[in-house]
Amino acid sequence: MIATAGMALLAGNGAAAAQGNEAVYGVWSNAKGTLHVQTAACGEKLCGSVVWATDKAKTDSLKGGVTHLVGTQLLQEYRRTGTNSWAGRVFVPDMGRTFSSRIQRLPSGELKISGCLVGGLICKSQTWHRVP
Repeated sequence: MIATAGMALLAGNGAAAAQGNEAVYGVWSNAKGTLHVQTAACGEKLCGSVVWATDKAKTDSLKGGVTHLVGTQLLQEYRRTGTNSWAGRVFVPDMGRTFSSRIQRLPSGELKISGCLVGGLICKSQTWHRVP
């Protein structure tokens, strides 16, 4: 019930908005192919947790103090900000830090994940691809 309410809230009004939001849910690979993250509704917001990682990614995450990378929530508390866009926080495991972030669903169907420092003045982004 809560997940259904969360999806409806994230989707906004209308069938087109709902279809666009559903396109964000699923399993995504980061740009390097070292992580798979499953995105879903978390209450009224969008979140994403690691469901698979390479050994290198697991080793790198130890630098940031993350001992169990699989299961770690990377995408946190995203709220819809417009058509195909969300704002929230992204946790970077190898740094052990959380940054303000934006997600944009690109026309290609991929996700552009951006993380920013200093109130959005310094940002870095990656394009994530859906895992078949």
